[in-house]
Amino acid sequence: MRFQSQAVVALAALPTASGITPESMLAANRYGAAAPNPSGDFALYTVSNYTFETKKRSSQWNKLDLKTGEISVWYAGSDISEVVFVGSTPTSIIYVNGTNAEDDGGISLYAADANSLEDAKLITSLPAPYSGLKAAQTKSGDIHFLVYTKAYPNGTAYNEASASTPASTARIYTQTYVRHWDTWLDDKKNAVFGGVLKGGNGSYSFSGELTNYVSGIANVSRAESPYDQSDESDYDISPDGSGVVFLTKDPSLPLANNTANVIYYVPFDGTSKDAVPVNARGTTKYPEAQGAAISPRFSPSGKKIAYFQMNNIAYESDRNILYVADADPEDFNVTALALDWDRSPDSLAWSKDSETLFVAAPDLGRERIFPVPLTAGDSYVPKNITNEGVPSGFYVLPDDSILVSDSKIWTSRDIYTISPEGDVIKTYFQANLVDPALAGLKPEDVSEFYYSTNTSEIKQQAWIVYPEGFDESKTYPLAFITHGGPQGAHFNSWSTRWNFKVWADQGYVVIAPNPTASSGWGQNLTDAIQGRWGSYPYWDLVHVWDYVNSTLKYVDTENGIEAGASFGGYMTNWIQGHELGRRFKALVTHDGSTSTLNQYASEELWFMNRDFSGEFNSSGFVAGSPYYDWNPLLYVDNWATPHFVVHNSLDFRLPVSEGILLFNLLQTKGVPSKFLSFPDENHWVLNQENSLVWHTEIFKWINHYSGISNSSSPY
Repeated sequence: MRFQSQAVVALAALPTASGITPESMLAANRYGAAAPNPSGDFALYTVSNYTFETKKRSSQWNKLDLKTGEISVWYAGSDISEVVFVGSTPTSIIYVNGTNAEDDGGISLYAADANSLEDAKLITSLPAPYSGLKAAQTKSGDIHFLVYTKAYPNGTAYNEASASTPASTARIYTQTYVRHWDTWLDDKKNAVFGGVLKGGNGSYSFSGELTNYVSGIANVSRAESPYDQSDESDYDISPDGSGVVFLTKDPSLPLANNTANVIYYVPFDGTSKDAVPVNARGTTKYPEAQGAAISPRFSPSGKKIAYFQMNNIAYESDRNILYVADADPEDFNVTALALDWDRSPDSLAWSKDSETLFVAAPDLGRERIFPVPLTAGDSYVPKNITNEGVPSGFYVLPDDSILVSDSKIWTSRDIYTISPEGDVIKTYFQANLVDPALAGLKPEDVSEFYYSTNTSEIKQQAWIVYPEGFDESKTYPLAFITHGGPQGAHFNSWSTRWNFKVWADQGYVVIAPNPTASSGWGQNLTDAIQGRWGSYPYWDLVHVWDYVNSTLKYVDTENGIEAGASFGGYMTNWIQGHELGRRFKALVTHDGSTSTLNQYASEELWFMNRDFSGEFNSSGFVAGSPYYDWNPLLYVDNWATPHFVVHNSLDFRLPVSEGILLFNLLQTKGVPSKFLSFPDENHWVLNQENSLVWHTEIFKWINHYSGISNSSSPY
């Protein structure tokens, strides 16, 4: 066993083909979604990057002229964290400065004209780290705004910078759900606050009074909005500023065992005592609507509220159904649109006339935008108006065109407009044609195929990503990447964590399959994973490998490697103990499950209860139970393929002991293995310096065993 310091590792040289490298990908610009001003004349978006030489991050706001296509720097710096278009003119804005002059852990609000930012006026400083600004101008000219931050049980805002430090660090709990993702939960929960900026014409005053709409709602648990680690998508303010909607986990149910959400409506000048549930379980004409809800949004008319909700009360990957409610607390009159549509939309935008909703949904390895009119009946099947890519944001402009910001495997950001029918009107920006780090990336780098499998009547899909300088007459080792979830998919989108082109440009042909459990091919395929973790998806992957081996002559399967994270890490561990594991020269597990008997050490108990067909009890130790049958440890005697293990200390979804257990067993068996852990990372590796180490170490490992590297050692 060896140990190497991160400083030494980060400097290690990587043999690589020409193309995009881990360092260039991690240092490349990262773009926010372009948000237009009300008149549709221009849009603003953020750009940030990291420089490895200086170890510094930089950021700026860009301005895109939607008439001419010209892009210019609007603000150079990171002080402005949020911008909202609101006020007397289409260029009036309120923006958030992420720190304030008092330096007390709070923020500042400024009013400005977007065309003369140098004349910005300080409105007020708020003494807590509020974020998620939303605002609307009232008839009087006042501005009603919403923000959120953590709050104490009494409803007052929490500010870590000014909070007293208790003498003891003890944590005491009397019910489940003690931690989530990378955070130990406590009595401080997110809450939406509302305030009034008095005045007009760019000059406002603030009394300092904020109303907490959330914290007073409690039963079995306290309400929280945004829920846990969500964001401002969990709440909205009506266009005239008179009403507020927000969602929270159902406070009448235990948090760890269910996914049910309640959306509340409250008058802006009300309090949590005045909050009325829009979709409380059993109160609408859809009694089966019991599960998670997302994205409540007022229509431009203010008369409707759209949202998505699942049926299953304890399943995070059930099908989202689109609902529209009347914004009337006397009778919300909830109606489902396209009720039978076999897709699961997850984001939305209203048309300007409030008669159509544009929703984005996973579809055949992409996330496509679909228009759904308010007249859509149960059997209505929406038609997509975008094709490739995954939108990070889209906005309907005054002329009814739609401004889309998306990414694809070959580009970190495209910005363009389409008509409501899907015709591309104008393409403003393509990162792969502009950013030097992405130079040469193109759609031709990517293709896909469908294959037959014994687990499904439908053919299933997989992506192919080619290395730089690909020549079909040559052969390239296989990089076989299994996705997480398991309910999820490999999408045609850019990633800074598992970037297929970065892997391919090491000299591989990347195959990224979408087996059983993948989203975007109908709910049946997604649901079929229940109770079958080690069967259906495994056999699908075997069929993918067989297809590649027999069909793609340019892929060298003899020297291939396999890698996966989360459920993909579990599947890597499962593969290690089975025949497919002997077909790879090396394996990589990132934050995966090693023993399914340990799944109840996680936080979201509903996940295991559903995916393993019941709660864990004594039967979990008995053959026939999914907890027992799909445990990779049953096949530990077969482990033989060199195996790289990554597991991070702040991963509470799959505790770090799972990675240590895997590594200890590999070492005990004498299987070549290596363990990498980051004490400051959670389920992902987000810090650029850590990510460079992650790529460096993994690529040294797989490149040695695949033969791409001529090094004598993978260490």
